Amino acid sequence: MGRNLIALLGAVALSGFLSAAVQAQVVALGASNTAGKGVAPQEAYPAQLEAMLRAKGYNGHVVNAGLNGDTTAGMLARLDSAVPNGTRVVILQPGGNDLRKNAPNYSAELQRRISAMGIKIVMLPNSMLRGKPHQPDGVHLTPEGYRMLAQQLVGPVAAALRR
Repeated sequence: MGRNLIALLGAVALSGFLSAAVQAQVVALGASNTAGKGVAPQEAYPAQLEAMLRAKGYNGHVVNAGLNGDTTAGMLARLDSAVPNGTRVVILQPGGNDLRKNAPNYSAELQRRISAMGIKIVMLPNSMLRGKPHQPDGVHLTPEGYRMLAQQLVGPVAAALRR
């Protein structure tokens, strides 16, 4: 009976740990390619990534905190409201509009602040957008392009959730 009680307590503790991992919160922070400009919300990479993570057993929500035209200065200004308490992972896609708008780049400060919040960061450099189907504007991905991007991110995000 003592062994059964210990096994039961171990199972309860393990399920509590797994439950915390399963309820993990992920925030996708970026500009228009995070927001999913030109596609339906469910076709943007954050929604497709959430579905892929759920297929792997994660029930957490992937919040789309992308904002068309945003710069790293804008992301930094809205960081506290865009990344709520309980967030475990931020997917950060900075920089494209900083170049286009000749604006200062605050990527390092964003990463420092997110890390100081105890949140893991998965970087989404603009180079990850290359080689995927784009809309006619040549800047924003198609639904298939966002699916391909989500497939690239599912492994790193799942690994960050396990850490």
